[in-house]
Amino acid sequence: MTTRAAAAVLYQAPGKLENVTVTVDDPTPDEVLVRVTNAGLCHSDLHEMDGTFDTDPPILLGHEASGVIEAVGANVRDLRVGDHVVSCLSVFCGSCRFCTSGRLTLCVNRHQLSHERPRPRLTDDQGRTVRPTAGIGCFADAMVVHQNALAAISEAMPLHTASILGCAVTTGLGAVFRSARVTPGSTVLVIGTGGVGMAAIQGARIAGASRIIAVDVVAAKLAEAKVFGATDVVDAREHDPVEAVRELTGGGVEFAFEAVGNARTVEQAFAALAPGGCATVIGMVPDGSAISIRGAELFLQEKRLQGSFMGSNQFKTDIPRFVDLYLQGRLRLDEMVSRRVPLEDINLGFELIGSGRVTRVVADIGG
Repeated sequence: MTTRAAAAVLYQAPGKLENVTVTVDDPTPDEVLVRVTNAGLCHSDLHEMDGTFDTDPPILLGHEASGVIEAVGANVRDLRVGDHVVSCLSVFCGSCRFCTSGRLTLCVNRHQLSHERPRPRLTDDQGRTVRPTAGIGCFADAMVVHQNALAAISEAMPLHTASILGCAVTTGLGAVFRSARVTPGSTVLVIGTGGVGMAAIQGARIAGASRIIAVDVVAAKLAEAKVFGATDVVDAREHDPVEAVRELTGGGVEFAFEAVGNARTVEQAFAALAPGGCATVIGMVPDGSAISIRGAELFLQEKRLQGSFMGSNQFKTDIPRFVDLYLQGRLRLDEMVSRRVPLEDINLGFELIGSGRVTRVVADIGG
């Protein structure tokens, strides 16, 4: 028995989302049917809408979902009907060489799990197949996803706030805790104070960093960064961020995080390191972007430059822990949600995201 769902679909790019009704297929043995309550709006969604990233419409965007399980496939064991869940696009198989070594975000079978199934997940009223992004597609009030794309969470966690856990928060906190392993008392730089950058700032605070420097070009976001834990802020419109960081720290930071997705800011993150420091790129730098760094800084100063996909997460373990931090008052997530919009006004939400004046926007998808 298929499910009908209200959805916002991208039919052409560049373009806006169109409110339509889609048919959601029944879950296969390894899948779960979720009633979606909320969805976080991500810059990667916006980049598919505005043509920055290539895409293949029609597509149902959205990968930051929260909701309640309505049905489970025959092979699903650790999720039950009624569970509150959060989605994460780094679905994993659990058996490849990367999964069995604990590096779930590098799973070689991700595409197969997300996209290969006997029938289309979604079709519209014209009979066209609608592709769900990353095998999730949560800009609809129902979705069918692989069981390894979901994490169960405490019912004490508000679902609208929980929706940002699966991407922005997991990426920022994971980069601090898992990719870079920030140590207590260390110095940290975060370039870019959107949702991912704010999560990285909070991660550095929770990890016990002694100094956390936030860099951005929007004064209001720099002021907000202090609320989340930044000890110092640098407006890159008024100061050279590398020189400012070196002056603040007496030579550079031990850990730097680039959360913009720009080759120039990656170079700045690396240049602002002290000898022996590590720069972690968590922004989505477009393919073909050349990044220039001084070779001597690699071998003479032992600086490191590394990438981090989705915070190198192990999300089925990580997300419940992040919920605990939230419920303890140590992780400020309510403050990261700048605005909520109904599904029918989701394009307004993306206009707010594109303005650069908000941290995170959440869409209220269903009840």
